[in-house]
Amino acid sequence: MVATPRSPRRVAVVGVSLSDCGRVDEATPYALHAQAARRALADSGLDRSLIDGLASTGLGTLAPVEVAEYLGLRPRWVDSTAVGGATWEVMAAHAADAIAAGHANAVLLVYGSTARADIRARRRTANLSFGSRGPLQFEVPYGHTLIAKYAMAARRHMHEYGTTLEQLAEVAVEARANAALNPEAMFRDPITVDDVLDGPMIADPFTKLHCCLRSDGGCAALLVAEEYVKDCRTSPVWVLGTGEHVSHTTMSEWEDFTVSPAAVSGRLAFERAGVRPADVDLAEIYDAFTYMTLVTLEDLGFCAKGEGGAFFGEKGRLPVNTDGGGLSACHPGMRGLFLLVEAVRQLRGEAPGLQVRRPDGSLPRLAVASGTGGWFCSSGTVVLGRD
Repeated sequence: MVATPRSPRRVAVVGVSLSDCGRVDEATPYALHAQAARRALADSGLDRSLIDGLASTGLGTLAPVEVAEYLGLRPRWVDSTAVGGATWEVMAAHAADAIAAGHANAVLLVYGSTARADIRARRRTANLSFGSRGPLQFEVPYGHTLIAKYAMAARRHMHEYGTTLEQLAEVAVEARANAALNPEAMFRDPITVDDVLDGPMIADPFTKLHCCLRSDGGCAALLVAEEYVKDCRTSPVWVLGTGEHVSHTTMSEWEDFTVSPAAVSGRLAFERAGVRPADVDLAEIYDAFTYMTLVTLEDLGFCAKGEGGAFFGEKGRLPVNTDGGGLSACHPGMRGLFLLVEAVRQLRGEAPGLQVRRPDGSLPRLAVASGTGGWFCSSGTVVLGRD
């Protein structure tokens, strides 16, 4: 007898939380993992015994095994994908697929980092040379840093489409304006376009305020199968569609500096969700640098290619990085999971700062979180929605 295949289960995010963020000198990364996990579980109202999946990376030599042990968990499904800033959107996609297929019932995504405190204390953490061996050995000797790669891409966009320094600066100004409303944001004082343009040069065309801040912090999100939603204390936010894509490592292998892998991950996520960019109420975009926000919005289809600069001058358009983003709220090293947390909070009407509303005053119904890893090397996009 052939077994009848079971229909895929719907998957919802039912618990999200941040750990303490910003300046957290006294905590360890493990402690931030635990704090975020406890808070997300409390947010969901579910019992810890339900968790049978864990996704984590960037900590220890056996992540997520070490994190699971620290949290007192023994998961039957794990993921330790490491593709830079896109990791958490890609992990969310993997977790949703695993739950839908019945390989897990409840998967905890959890992250924590003391990147800022480690630098201040001069603690050695990870090898940040990005490739003393492998393909990058051909770039590293020439001092081609991560920020220089982003700066090259930004300059190419400026050359091809006429994007201006002022338009790039507007990305940072808007992020700071959103952060000013967020009590959890690290930097909240207002800035102007002139403040951005007149700052110390880091890598042409990026001055200091074009670049993300360095913070400590962690966060967590709990994804569960649909049958557990009724036991939660929060309203479910459904995973409607996901997409992932990788591009290059060596800059010489990148075919077009003005197109990111979000062009593919976004298309896949929207197709699988059955929605269009025009249907979306808000977007949380990885913003280690201002150019990332601009080009990712283009590649996701929120504006045409080459129009990302003008997008930020439009009135009444899509809200972006509502918590202040990596440019002003927090950036502990990998920010992708923070995008998912903020998107869920917005859809539940629980944003700590700027709360997005639809034109009729109702809460948003659809949100997109899109993470970018490396220097546009990878992308993961998730479409979320509420009933």
